Amino acid sequence: MLRTSQLDVGYVDRGKTVVLLSSLELTLERGRLVALLGQNGAGKSTLLRALTGFSQPLAGRITIDGNDLATMSLRERSRLIGLVSTDRIAAGGLTVTELVELGRQPHTGFLGRLSSDDHRIVSEALDLVGMTHKAAEHLAQLSDGERQKVMVARALAQQTPIIVLDEPTAFLDVASRIETMQLLRTLATEQNKAVLLSTHDVSQALLLAHELWLITTQRTVLHGPTQQLVTDGAMQQIFDSDRVTFDPAIKDFVAATR
Repeated sequence: MLRTSQLDVGYVDRGKTVVLLSSLELTLERGRLVALLGQNGAGKSTLLRALTGFSQPLAGRITIDGNDLATMSLRERSRLIGLVSTDRIAAGGLTVTELVELGRQPHTGFLGRLSSDDHRIVSEALDLVGMTHKAAEHLAQLSDGERQKVMVARALAQQTPIIVLDEPTAFLDVASRIETMQLLRTLATEQNKAVLLSTHDVSQALLLAHELWLITTQRTVLHGPTQQLVTDGAMQQIFDSDRVTFDPAIKDFVAATR
């Protein structure tokens, strides 16, 4: 579905180019939930911005079904990629339904009028994330977990084959984190979406993700089936600290015993 070729990502600071990740050869396929893991500052958000077309890569190519992302218009990208970012949208005055309806913008005409088909799609998106009972409530009335479900519903209403999420469980309690991760796996497998998320929730990622993209301390990206990377010891390459170690028994990082 999505493929990178010799991709370099980073940024330009005062005229100097800073490369965070280079020569990336990655593939994102339909029906798969992929978790992007790495320490803070490793380049996770920078990579996601490049993959969604919100920033230009420093080098290389990104294609979706063989078509170059760089040549696509914003409207074309919006019909292929749904993005759920960490930014809190200041839209407390909107109802849940009104926010999810915004996901139909790439498909509506110039005036943005919704057809009966659009309303049906919005209703189905709310039902998929379990938020139908909150449809008439304002965003300001929702918990963080409920807000996140609504943001996922908005992405679903776009009806894109690819959904990308930047730290979707960052501000959620344990129960909401588990629910959100389970929802994303269900969307990948039952809706045949290609779902990519960055996360620090290692245990849930290893439990539910089909594949991992691991940014190592050497700024390489290891990728492959989740269990294979765990078995191969790849998880130990995420953090450069002798005080933290990966425990495969509990599938999470713990303090190293001395």
